[in-house]
Order: sequence, then C-alpha cells, then structure tokens
Amino acid sequence: MAGGISVHAVDVAAGVPAAGLQVDIFRLEADGNRPLVASGRLQPSGALAHPVTEGTGVQVGEHEVHFHLGAWWRERGGSEVTYFQEVAVFRFQLTQLEQHYHLPIKFTAWGLALFRGA
Repeated sequence: MAGGISVHAVDVAAGVPAAGLQVDIFRLEADGNRPLVASGRLQPSGALAHPVTEGTGVQVGEHEVHFHLGAWWRERGGSEVTYFQEVAVFRFQLTQLEQHYHLPIKFTAWGLALFRGA
C-alpha cells in the first residue's frame, strides 16, 4: 500500500486553517504530460480530504502541488493590494511509495514556508 500525499495549509498571520483553499496535485511525466492526481478544497481543519492521502493514484516520480492562494484571499475580500501571491507551486520528487509525503504550508498575504513534514 502506498503511503500517500497529504497537504495542510494555515494562514499564520490570522492563526487559522486555510479552509476552502483550492489545491491541485499533478504528476509530471517525461513526455510533458501533467496528469491530475488530486484536486479539491481544504476542509475546515486545513487538510485535503482525498483518497490520495491514503495512496490512491500515487506513483514514483516528480510531482507539483498548486496552492491557489490568490483566489482564497479574494474569496475573503482581499485585493491585489492586500495579498501578493497568486499560486504557490511546490515541485517535489516522490521516490518511495511506502513513505507518506506530508506537505504543510504556512503562509501570510506576503510570503510562505512549505516543507516536507512528518
């Protein structure tokens, strides 16, 4: 059984999970194709509820996760004056299917930190 890919997002300036944030996970193939592995809006906890978290559809290889921060800010009344980032893209290499790849993002309107968590 594959370990899966999970994401969790928190607006650290407000101290709240990023409920409703749109997230897309793609696998990058050598021929340039980019199959969508998972897509959805984050739950009230700030986590993605999707079968990919349990390993469904997960394969070895290069992946990208897209966090649609600009849309999230606009949905909360923000404008281009009150936030900076439109889409945060994180490219990572998945090498061991038995391991779980957790990608937490902590962000504000002006910056972010994203890393592989436990």
